Amino acid sequence: MTEWTAGRIPAPDPDDNRRQVLYWRLLARLFDPEEQATLESASLAVVEDIGLPAALLDPGASVDSVVQRHPELAAEFDGLMAPEPEEDGTRDRAAEVRRAALASKVLLNVFASHSGTVTAEQLARWQSDAGWLERALGCRPGELRGGRGGVNRAGAGGGVSPTGTGVGGPTPDLGRLIPEIGPELGSIEAGLVKRMHLREVLADPQLAARLTPSMSLIEQLLRDKNNLSGVALANAKALIRRYVDEVTEVLRTQVEKATVGELDRSVPPKRVFRNLDLDRTIWKNLTNWDPEEERLYVDRLYYRHTSRRTTPQRLIVVVDQSGSMVDSMVNCTILASIFAGLPKVDVHLIAYDTQALDLTPWAHDPFETLLRTKLGGGTDGTVAMALAQPKIAEPRNTVVVWISDFYEWRTHELFESMAAIHRSGAKFIPVGSVTSSGRGSVNPWFREKFKDLGTPVISGHIKKLVHELKTFLT
Repeated sequence: MTEWTAGRIPAPDPDDNRRQVLYWRLLARLFDPEEQATLESASLAVVEDIGLPAALLDPGASVDSVVQRHPELAAEFDGLMAPEPEEDGTRDRAAEVRRAALASKVLLNVFASHSGTVTAEQLARWQSDAGWLERALGCRPGELRGGRGGVNRAGAGGGVSPTGTGVGGPTPDLGRLIPEIGPELGSIEAGLVKRMHLREVLADPQLAARLTPSMSLIEQLLRDKNNLSGVALANAKALIRRYVDEVTEVLRTQVEKATVGELDRSVPPKRVFRNLDLDRTIWKNLTNWDPEEERLYVDRLYYRHTSRRTTPQRLIVVVDQSGSMVDSMVNCTILASIFAGLPKVDVHLIAYDTQALDLTPWAHDPFETLLRTKLGGGTDGTVAMALAQPKIAEPRNTVVVWISDFYEWRTHELFESMAAIHRSGAKFIPVGSVTSSGRGSVNPWFREKFKDLGTPVISGHIKKLVHELKTFLT
């Protein structure tokens, strides 16, 4: 509280003043796109004074770009606007100023309106910023827009209380606030897609051909595919096919480098010229050298072994297809199809949200697989486990790759099933992120449990997953 002195007006708290400056700038920016010079300069002074980067005030900088340059801020955005219990009735006003600066950045990037046509890049940036807002509210990226509305339970009964003090003081009841924000975010996202005039572009083959396939565009096409028909649907499928083929080419190269296997010397080498081992042939026939004629007489040719030793393996890939896992869904679907094309590798593919779908019949064709997915929805890994467990016929010859952020409703039940797979002798690989950027959020409760089990979560670039599978497939 403000300190009072006898007979004098209470001295203003400097942290309260700083926080008010940041919030006045936030309101001004939300309702008037014109820059207010006084508020901008005052806010810059506040941000610099508390040790935060000036990029937080740059309307052109995404939260991703700020975090990439200042990775130490990533943890501060998580749960930033979720309520925090007060201790002994006191408030840390300096911390409130810091949170106000970070929250202002997220809110402005998501809710500040911009007119005009939207590009795929701008849409992707907004979706990323909206994901950071959802994380700040204690939810998973994509959770509110996916209509699941609800606070992140973080594993074993974790999460946040629906009431309390959030950014800079009392906040509304999150139990009521989050369901209201979810539809609003969905409405903004739908408006951005509409301003892209995507359906109109898809209906024109010439315009559709100019589109550059990207993850953000593919996500929108997958979400909207059921609403398309005729020429628009055909062009949408062509774009998805182009993107799949491009990513497949890159991933196939990575897989081929990783899964060379050992030479199988039990298989006789093919006696063709390209396999001729010239150095060994000369060395083995040196005793036939005729010094008078200066000729080497060869009575036996030697060939290189090229056959690789392979063992029949079963690879079960389980992918969370909820709203926050779209990038992983696309990448892992393509990766599964590549493994399905390898000799003696038996690939099974399962996708799930609150329901599970066995996509094994189409595992060899990522395009057809993606067309059968339904992005978004809740998350219940137990339904996927019910499909995966019967597929484990020979545990020591089986690997289960489970791709998810592991924010589950039935946390303990699912983990016990996963631990049972591990104890059976099968190789269990939990994967938290297989994106191009390598960025992803994983339930910390599951992360610790997997670490204790001896199967740490792989989180990062898809190359990490390919490398992990190398020893299994060779």
